[in-house]
Amino acid sequence: MKVTAVIMAGGRGERFWPKSRGNYPKQFLSLTKDGETMIQKTVKRLLPMVAMDDVFVVTNVSYAALVKEQLPQLPEENILLEPCARNTAPCIGLAAAVIRKKYGEAMMLVLPSDHLIRYEEMYVDTLRQAVAVAEKDQNLVTIGITPTYPETGYGYINFERDTDLGMAGVYRVERFVEKPDLETAKQYLASHRYLWNSGMFVWKASSILANLESLMPDIYAGLERIEAAVGTAEFPSVLETEYHAFRSESIDFGVMEKAENIYTLPGSFGWDDVGNWLAVERINSTNEYGNYIEGDVITIGTERSTICGGKRLIAAVGVEDLIVVDTDDAVLICAKDSTQDVKKVIENLKICNRNQLV
Repeated sequence: MKVTAVIMAGGRGERFWPKSRGNYPKQFLSLTKDGETMIQKTVKRLLPMVAMDDVFVVTNVSYAALVKEQLPQLPEENILLEPCARNTAPCIGLAAAVIRKKYGEAMMLVLPSDHLIRYEEMYVDTLRQAVAVAEKDQNLVTIGITPTYPETGYGYINFERDTDLGMAGVYRVERFVEKPDLETAKQYLASHRYLWNSGMFVWKASSILANLESLMPDIYAGLERIEAAVGTAEFPSVLETEYHAFRSESIDFGVMEKAENIYTLPGSFGWDDVGNWLAVERINSTNEYGNYIEGDVITIGTERSTICGGKRLIAAVGVEDLIVVDTDDAVLICAKDSTQDVKKVIENLKICNRNQLV
């Protein structure tokens, strides 16, 4: 069966302000020393099992030029442009409808565009195993991440040993749970029955569309009309009309929390969701003082800090546990334990009508 990849690339990456902006979000940034952007890395590591002609990117209409620039080998018709943001269920449904129209049936690897993977061969092996599970019946597969600490910023997957499939390393999903408080996260970690929910999925186009039809029939009806218009001159106008009519819903809530035949594979391939500025020191090397330094920076008595300079010199003296990011028009200075609140800066900028900085 043909294997396709669907890269979800419509997010705004607000916790990476001021480098990530509304017109140039995180997935199009390079956050590692090799110069490759997040979306370029996402596509490149899939090429051992997916041809470039079978990669689809679903993104906001305003990011079309960025996708073309950063992925010049991607066929233009494989860039699916959302007229508006409607969360992951319509996003994935759109891709599934286009893929079913184009191929009749195909496997879909559904992946965020802004994650990093350290052990790429192990990652591809995990995806290949997930494909083998998804080929059976209408199984839906999610890749869970083996937790290493009690994280409160992720949803979790409660899993049980499967007795039906008979495939080693594959587990049945008991339930999905929302982001826990710290004590609950500690309990999840100690139980050895929970994985982090990575937002990576594998299934046949027919399987996810069948579940959308039964669990989200209003959205499925619109997807049918979109699918009928694929390849015709009416496609842009039909997509515009139907997409605006969709309600905003996540695939987790709309399908995964309600469907049957949900399986998970624990992933231990060096995954990082690069959710905020703390990730930079995880994915890059720090110096002997625990600092990650980029650009024109002088540090004196500075420890455990991430400092990303721009055109100006940054001198940091006697500070600890800070995030400092300099761009042409804004500077972020943030305590490391407050990185989740960076997006509140954007909220304040909007309130003050300073949208040129958002």
